Amino acid sequence: MSKLNETDIQGFVLRGYNLPFARYVFLHFEDAARARALIGRLLPIITTGQRWDHGKPQRTVNIAFTHLGLAALELPLATLLSFPVEFQQGMKSRAAILGDTGLNSPERWDELWRENRVHAWVAINGQSMAAIDASSASLRSLIQETGGAVELGSQDAAAIVDAGKPTTREHFGFTDGFGNPDYLGVERTKQPGQGKLMADGTWAPLATGELLLGYADEAGELPVAPIPHILATNGTFMVYRKLHQNVATFRAYLKDHSAQYGGGEEKLAAKFIGRWRDGTPLELSPDKPDSSIVQDPNRNVNFTYGSDPEGTRCPIGAHIRRVHPRDAFGFNGRLIDRRRMTRRGLPYGRPVAANEPASDREERGVIFMALNASLSRQFEFVQQQWVEYGNDAHQGNDKDMLMGNHGGQGKFVVQGDTTATNPPFICSNLPNFVELRGGDYFFLPSITALGMIAMGLVDPR
Repeated sequence: MSKLNETDIQGFVLRGYNLPFARYVFLHFEDAARARALIGRLLPIITTGQRWDHGKPQRTVNIAFTHLGLAALELPLATLLSFPVEFQQGMKSRAAILGDTGLNSPERWDELWRENRVHAWVAINGQSMAAIDASSASLRSLIQETGGAVELGSQDAAAIVDAGKPTTREHFGFTDGFGNPDYLGVERTKQPGQGKLMADGTWAPLATGELLLGYADEAGELPVAPIPHILATNGTFMVYRKLHQNVATFRAYLKDHSAQYGGGEEKLAAKFIGRWRDGTPLELSPDKPDSSIVQDPNRNVNFTYGSDPEGTRCPIGAHIRRVHPRDAFGFNGRLIDRRRMTRRGLPYGRPVAANEPASDREERGVIFMALNASLSRQFEFVQQQWVEYGNDAHQGNDKDMLMGNHGGQGKFVVQGDTTATNPPFICSNLPNFVELRGGDYFFLPSITALGMIAMGLVDPR
C-alpha cells in the first residue's frame, strides 16, 4: 500500500510520543454551536502524525470524543446510529461483559466517570510541566472565549524518574512499554517481534485496518465504521482506563509467597509478569535478568512460546503471555493477529521506592489507553477472554495474575521443572493488585473529520 497521509491522522495514533509528562482534560459540551466553535479553534493546534524533523516539540495536543459527546455536538442521528454498538453504549454500560464488577464496578469509580458527563478527552503531552501548564492555560482561554465546554476535571500522569532520567517503569517496579504492533504504512522504528509471525519465523506488519478505520484489516475487510466514510477514515477508537495499583498489597503478597518458593522473590516476580523487572523476557533468559537482551532491539520482543508449551520457562498464565500469546495457541500465531492493540499510557501518582513503605490508599497507578479499529474484537475480547477468563490458555477460570479482578479468590500456577531453582508453585487467594477507577470509549477522528465536525458538515447521505 502507499504511504499513509500522516498529516490527516492524529499524532497520538501514529506515534508513541515518549514525552515524560501528560495531562488529560475532560470536557462536557452544553451548547452544540459553541462546542463546534471550540473545536474549530483547537483544530490548528492538534498534533498530526507528521514527522518531527527538528526534534520533539515542547508539547502535543490531541482530542477524542465519547458517543455522548458526538451526540452533544449534534451529529446527525443516522451517523450516531452507524457507530459500533459497544462504542454507542460506552464502557460503563459494558461492565458485566468486561468483568468490571466487585472492586472494579462503576459505583466505585472516581466521580468523574460515574455520571456519563464526559464528552471529550483533550490530551496534552509535554517535555516539562511548564509546557503542560502553558498549554492547559491556552486551552482554558479558548474554552472561555468560545463558551464551548465545561472542564469536568483533569488527570496528570508522568514517567517515573530514576537518577534524574524519565524511565518506562511502572509502580510495581517493572520496565514497561515493549512491543507495540507494527502496521502496514505506519512509519516507525521496526523491531522483530512487533508485527505478526510469518511461517518462516520472520515478522511482518499487521494490516493497517487493525489500527485505522477505512483500511483493510487482517481479514481483508473494512472494520465496522460510522458513515459517512470520510468521517471514519484515518480515525480510530480509544479505550481509556484509570488503573489504580495496590503497590503495598503487591509487595506484601510477593514477599509472603516467595518465602515458600525455591526460586526466590525476584524470580517469582518475573514469573508473575513474564519478564524480569528490567524487562528481560523469561522466555529468552529464564534464570536471570540480562541487560544485553533488554538493550538489543533485535531481541527484546523477538521471541515465541511454541517451544515452551508446558510453560516451564515462562508460565502459561504469566501476564505478557496471556495478553499477547504469540504462537502459544498454535497455528503459527494466526489466532491472535486480530486481537492486537496499540498501547499508550503513563503512570500517575507519586512513585514509592522499594525500601519505602507504600500505602494502597494513595493515588497511584497507570493510565492505560489502547487504540484499535474494533473495540469489541480487539480490546473487549482480550479483556473478557484473556484477562478475566483463562480457557484459551488452558487456565480454566483463572484470571490474569496482574490485571485480573480476583477479589481474594484467584489462583496462579507457576509451571516448573525438576530443578531446585525452578520448582512448580501455586499462588492462591489472589487479591486485586489493580483496581479500575473509571474510563470510557472514545473516537479519535482524523483532521479532516474534526474539520467537518467543527463546521457542522457531517452528512450521512
